This record gives sequence, structure tokens and C-alpha cells, in this order.
Amino acid sequence: MNKSLRKAVIAGNWKMNKTPAEAKDLIDGIKPLVKDAGCGVVVCVPYVDLAEALQCTKGTNIGVGAENCHWAASGAFTGEVSAPMLKSMGVQYVIIGHSERRTYFGETDETVNKRIRAALDNGLNVILCVGESLTQREQGVTAQLVAMQTKIALGGVTKEELKKIIIAYEPIWAIGTGKTATAEQANEVCSLIRSTVKELYGNDAGDAMTVQYGGSMNPKNAAELLAQPDVDGGLIGGASLKPNDFAEIVKAAGK
Repeated sequence: MNKSLRKAVIAGNWKMNKTPAEAKDLIDGIKPLVKDAGCGVVVCVPYVDLAEALQCTKGTNIGVGAENCHWAASGAFTGEVSAPMLKSMGVQYVIIGHSERRTYFGETDETVNKRIRAALDNGLNVILCVGESLTQREQGVTAQLVAMQTKIALGGVTKEELKKIIIAYEPIWAIGTGKTATAEQANEVCSLIRSTVKELYGNDAGDAMTVQYGGSMNPKNAAELLAQPDVDGGLIGGASLKPNDFAEIVKAAGK
């Protein structure tokens, strides 16, 4: 991390976990542990938990995010939730392009771009996810693939709007598998993402971009990963569902 240039952010991605009552208990457990955090703290929760999460985090240093949003403001899109709906609730962040959305629900680079446009137009902060599969890594196309994902996702985004975007590098092969990229591997791709942003928007924009790592970060490996110069935080899955584990990662990012 380089806190003189950009902000470190630890965001929990709860995925499809926790009822509203369970969400309250989890956030109540997290709040006292992160109240003095030296980094940004966000919890991204299922849609049904958003109202409870927003209520529980009032007056705290914890931001609340959704796990996706649709590109249309309204319409015949059964099961989807729009950016204006999230904005109306007071939601601050939204994850877009997570590998699970791409893998299981047909998300493409183009629809990721459209969703980002909708989120930005409604004043939401975006956590944009990019990353390669194990096969793609073994084929040696990680650099090209991640650069392409980043460029397409940011199509039409202005330099000013870029300030509302965080990019999370999520190697698909390290999500929910217990496998983790080495600190050096994580930093290499986070650096590549930063270079891509610099290519598109200039050095100052690239230096200011918060780039998270999101592949099975946990209390044991967080310090080593976050010590890397181009890793500015984490998008945390399983560990975000355990208050003490999540707090340990936040603590590591605050150093």
C-alpha cells in the first residue's frame, strides 16, 4: 500500500449469506472492532439485508454496499435491482463484475460496463472486479485478459468519475478454494491494473486508484499481501462473515 497516494479499503462481500437478523448480529459484532480503523471499511450485503445494514451502521465508519445492480433504471427485468433503488435507500457502494456473476449468471465485459454507467449516474461508488481463471493463468494470458476487462469496463468513464471506482483483482482460481495468489503474484496483477489505468487516464489517476486483492485473503496472509506496494486493500469473502477475522484484516490494512 502507498497511503500517501491512495486510500486503503477493506470491503466484505457477504455473497448469499445472512438473514436480516443475522446481518444485524454480524455488524454489531464488527462495529466495535473496527471503530478506529486506519482504512476504509465497507460491508457489501445481499439485497434483503441492505435496510438492516444501513440502520446498523448509522453514525459509524462502516460503508454499506450492494452486490450488484442492473443497468436500467426500471423495467421488465424480473429479479433485478436498479441503481436508483439502491441510491434511494442510501446505499454507498456496489460490487460489479464479480467472477461469480460472470461465471454463473452470464455477465459480460459489456454488461459490466453498462452496470458501471448506471451506478455512476446514480452517485454510487463502484467496486469493479476483474480476474482470470486457472486455465487462463496457465495459458499465460492473465496480463492481456485483465487489461482487456479493465479497459472495457471503464469505457465511457471520465477521469473525474474514475475517483468513484475501486478495482478488485480477483483471481477466479483463488475464490472460495482456499488457494491464494502469492503476495508477489497479487502485486504483479494489481500493478498491471494500475498501469492500465495510467494508460487510459494518466499517471496521477493510476497512482490514485485503489486496487484491492480479492482471492481468499484472511488474517494469516493479509499483512503480507497488504505490504505489497500495489495492493491497497481487499475484497473479503469468507473472512468477512467472522467479526474477529474481518477486524484482523482491517487492522492489517490500517498499519
